[in-house]
Amino acid sequence: MFKKILASVGIGAAKVDTILETEHLQPGQLFNAQIVITAGDVSQEITGLDLMLVTRVKVASEDDDYFTNHVIDQWRITDIGIIEPGEVKTIAFEARLHSETPITEINAGYNQSYVWLETGLDIDLALDPADKDHLHIYPNEAVKTCMQAMEKLGFSLVKADVEQGHLRAPTFQSVSGCYQELEYQPNSRSLFGIKEIELSFIPEAHKTHVLIELDRALRSDGYVDLTIEHDHVNLSQLCDQLERLFA
Repeated sequence: MFKKILASVGIGAAKVDTILETEHLQPGQLFNAQIVITAGDVSQEITGLDLMLVTRVKVASEDDDYFTNHVIDQWRITDIGIIEPGEVKTIAFEARLHSETPITEINAGYNQSYVWLETGLDIDLALDPADKDHLHIYPNEAVKTCMQAMEKLGFSLVKADVEQGHLRAPTFQSVSGCYQELEYQPNSRSLFGIKEIELSFIPEAHKTHVLIELDRALRSDGYVDLTIEHDHVNLSQLCDQLERLFA
């Protein structure tokens, strides 16, 4: 009985560990993992297992902005059953990373973008024993080329963060409940009077949408957008497209 009481507060309870095949991924990529459940000191029934793809988002409020965790996607595994003392259960898991997963591997002066996979057990007699695995998320070819084009046009990436909410344009909209903003500033006086540019990407299977917010010195802020087809990614053409949008 004493061991069961300890297990109810997480001491000697079963533990979970998700072992990823790789922690280096791109949005929309398939990933594989082994979920290892190690028994505690008492027999326990595991009614389910939850995996959540999580990021940290900035929330705008009337008083002040603050950060909170946001679940981008989640998966549930059921019918795991009873785990006995000394037992180890391994579950093979495969899923696809959400296409709107924020990029974390960014060469920005101030990067506030974080993504991790969190695994927790639904288990009797215990608190939720959770496991966190931070992910390294890289841009797809379209996003990477767009970032290279910004550099060639004389803009530097100064900040990246993830914000709560949805993006909408005439031909696309986001669905994850959060969006990433990459903030660029001109390296010198801009010919277009631009003080700042913010890019947000919404990748899909075969194309990536880009929503662009322009902050101009002599005009009010405005939005423009473009779509990059994944089989037509070209740095020179993208530079030309962006220049026309900025003019």
